[in-house]
Amino acid sequence: MSERKTTNILLLIIALPVIFYILKILSFIFIPLIFSMFIALLFLPLMRWFRKKKIPQTVSLILVIIIIVFFFKLAGTTIQFAGKEIIASGNEIFAKAELKLEKIMPPIEAFFGIERVEGKSIVMYYLKKIDLGKNFGATIDLIGNILSMTLMTVFFSILLLAESLNFQKILNTTIIRRKFSSVKVFMRIEKDLITFIKVKFFISFLTGLGFSLACYFFDVSFPVFWGLLAFSINFIQMVGSIIAVILLSIFGLVELDVTSTLFFFILIITSIQIIMGSILEPVFMGKSFSINIITILIMLMFWGFLWGIPGLILAVPITVFIKIILEQFPNTKIIADLMSGKELVKIKDK
Repeated sequence: MSERKTTNILLLIIALPVIFYILKILSFIFIPLIFSMFIALLFLPLMRWFRKKKIPQTVSLILVIIIIVFFFKLAGTTIQFAGKEIIASGNEIFAKAELKLEKIMPPIEAFFGIERVEGKSIVMYYLKKIDLGKNFGATIDLIGNILSMTLMTVFFSILLLAESLNFQKILNTTIIRRKFSSVKVFMRIEKDLITFIKVKFFISFLTGLGFSLACYFFDVSFPVFWGLLAFSINFIQMVGSIIAVILLSIFGLVELDVTSTLFFFILIITSIQIIMGSILEPVFMGKSFSINIITILIMLMFWGFLWGIPGLILAVPITVFIKIILEQFPNTKIIADLMSGKELVKIKDK
């Protein structure tokens, strides 16, 4: 028995890198599949409600698609409104940035020994230094990848919602053989995912609202755009809101004079990020899923390395899913306890 156990452990050690390599190579399939799985789980309670009301499945599916399309339409309208605001004030912002750079850049250029023709636009000078052809090609590739993944996500979501791919049955046939247990686990995964979306949406909304109000009260341009950016980028775990603070601080440097006003503006948006992202969100997530912060950080680094930005977005839901599955088996329950911090608490108590 001991030799068999050792053999199984060695096989697992060999298999894990192979699995991770496959996940990395086939990310263009797995990322849309996991995104679609979470989207389907989000709308399955609504599909069940339609079924109770004896609404045909085809009609229910069309209604759900209409809701999703309406959501994207609303998001597109908001982005369009923010875009028009930016385009209307583009020249004015460009002029302000040029004036600020004329004060900031000469000492920096002198320090690094950069020679630039006097009177030439600083922004245009440094833009010409960038290989636009190379960046344009990379941008086109990025847009192509996003479009293909979006289409695949929509396709997989429709299949899952139409129950052509039944997640609960897949769970029952592959991992959890007992039907009652598989249904119970499936319902818990669904409940936890909806809780995660609610918490994340609520925190992201408050962050975006805080950024918009800060821009409005300090008379910083494009409050709608900055609020929308903060809301959207906050779904990238841990680093999203920090990036939003850095970008808005740089823009604030262009818009505001380097006085106490700029200092208080940066202080306020940083405080919003700390309160929302570093205090409220971990508290809500910890109470909802019982996952310690060390586990979340490790999984963020792992999935971020494996899949980049999509990995950072999906890290917490995937971690919750893995923890729930590990709790179902006596041999792996100790790992689930470590992920939640229970074993660490027991060791500390002893």
